[in-house]
Amino acid sequence: MSTNAEVTELKEKGNECVRAGNYAEAVLHYSHAIKLDSSSPQLYSNRSFAFLKLQQYYYALEDANESIRLDPTWAKGYFRRGEVEFATNLFGHALESYRRASQLQNDPTLLECVLKANRELTRQQKVDQQTPWVGAGIGLILGVLVVVGDAALAKESVLTHPVLQSLVTIVFSLLGLGLGYCYRAYVQNTRKSLLERPLDFMDMDDEGARNGVTKEQGNEKGQEGEERRHHHPRYNKAQARQRYKKGKS
Repeated sequence: MSTNAEVTELKEKGNECVRAGNYAEAVLHYSHAIKLDSSSPQLYSNRSFAFLKLQQYYYALEDANESIRLDPTWAKGYFRRGEVEFATNLFGHALESYRRASQLQNDPTLLECVLKANRELTRQQKVDQQTPWVGAGIGLILGVLVVVGDAALAKESVLTHPVLQSLVTIVFSLLGLGLGYCYRAYVQNTRKSLLERPLDFMDMDDEGARNGVTKEQGNEKGQEGEERRHHHPRYNKAQARQRYKKGKS
């Protein structure tokens, strides 16, 4: 079977797995095809979609970017990147990717994606702006409740002076404002963390493979090193007598 025919067969197997919802298996087929033909933007685009369905956003974005690098004029590469960015709530980036795709291809679906990303970006920006002030409002309400509770429930009210009562409400309001800013920063960092590279425990094996050393060879060398460190060389009786004579001479 020729390489092109094998790549086509692997690609079709991956597509069948995607249609069946077997995305992990689809990744394997696409990866095998990419090893045979690493110049196909379609293969990277397909694998990006499978990774996206597996919520492996880092790898999905990597494949989308590789697809764009291989063919910067292909709209689907930008669409794939936009899909990953939209799924990770990076609506500003998604909007730019969708716009680039729609510029390259006149498609109503791409235009709808642009509008969808723009709506979500507007909503997200509004929520981000309001979050600290919602925290401040909650803090203000808690401060008022403390003042009212002190006046109504305490036998001897501590917060009797209006200035002190105002100070308590202001402090609670500022605390709420600060917590609101912290929460907004936490949410924004969480969005970015979805695209961070996951831990890869195979990096050492990959490094060895790049240096021409397989995992099995590395294990064998490791075992040989352990034996040299922890065991003395063994000799038969004739070799031992010969070494003993040399030692005496």
